[in-house]
Amino acid sequence: MVDSVPVFGANTYSSDSSDSSAEVPAVSIRGFVKTFGKKVAVDNLSLDIPAGSFYGLVGPNGAGKTTTIKMLTGLLMPDAGSASIFGNDVWSDVNSAKRAIGLMPQADEIFKTITGLQLLTYAGMLRDMSRAESVKRANDLLSAFDLTEAANTMVSDYSTGMTKKICLATAMIHSPRVLVLDEPFEAVDPVSSANLKDILAEYVSTGGTVIISSHVMELVEKMCSHVAIINEGHVAAAGSLEEVAQGKNLEDRFMELVGGRHAAARIDWLNGGKSDNDPASSTNFNA
Repeated sequence: MVDSVPVFGANTYSSDSSDSSAEVPAVSIRGFVKTFGKKVAVDNLSLDIPAGSFYGLVGPNGAGKTTTIKMLTGLLMPDAGSASIFGNDVWSDVNSAKRAIGLMPQADEIFKTITGLQLLTYAGMLRDMSRAESVKRANDLLSAFDLTEAANTMVSDYSTGMTKKICLATAMIHSPRVLVLDEPFEAVDPVSSANLKDILAEYVSTGGTVIISSHVMELVEKMCSHVAIINEGHVAAAGSLEEVAQGKNLEDRFMELVGGRHAAARIDWLNGGKSDNDPASSTNFNA
C-alpha cells in the first residue's frame, strides 16, 4: 500500500456557486459535438459526473472517449456544447475550471531531459505555486509514488511504469478536485498498476473525483463506482455501475449495447496442428 499523499483534498478550491459542492456535479457536459472533416467524432454527448465518484468512460476504439476528454479539459474546442467543472464553465471561466482539473499527460507530452524532481517542481510552478512549495509537494509525491530514489534521475531513463507514475504526479501537484486520466494503465506492469490503483483509491477516499477512460472492462468494473458506455460519439448508458450493468457483468452489458461480437468462424485447417490428411503433422521433429 502506498503512503498517504498529503496534498490531496476535495476542499482545496471552493465553487463560485453558493450551493454546496455535494449538490453540484463535479463535471457537467451538455451537447458536445465535434467533427473532423466528414467524420462525427462526438455526437450531442451529455453527461453528469457526481463529485467523489470514480467514473469510468468505456467504449470501443474510435468511440469518442479521448475527444470528449480533450474538450472537457479545454484542450479542444467543441463545435457545439458546453462543459463545467463544479459549476465553472470550462471556456468562459478558464482559470477556475482548470485550477480544479488535473489532467494526466501522456508519456510523449512531458519533458524527459530533466529529472523527476525538476519535472514536478516545474509543474507546480506552472500552477503559480512558489518554488519552495513546489519542491515540497514534489518530494511528497515522489515518496508516495515510490520514486524517491529516482528523484534525481532523468525521466528519459524511467521505466514505463515509473513514467506513468510521474505523469500522474504532475496532474496531482496542485491538489485538483478532479483527476482526468486517459488509458492510465496501458502498458504498465502489474506492480506499478497496483500502486497506481492504490493512489487513486486514496485520492477518491479524500473526496476527489476520478475520470478514467479505458477499454479494459475488468479494470473498470473493479475500480469504478460509476460508468458511461460511449459508442459512436454518444452515451449508450450511464449511471452507477449497478445501474448500467443491470445484473450482468460489465463486458456482457457492453457488448449488448455496443454490439460487434460475432460467432466464431470455423477455420478447417486451424485445428491445433492436427491433420488427418497431412503426414507431416505426425512427424516427430525430435527424432
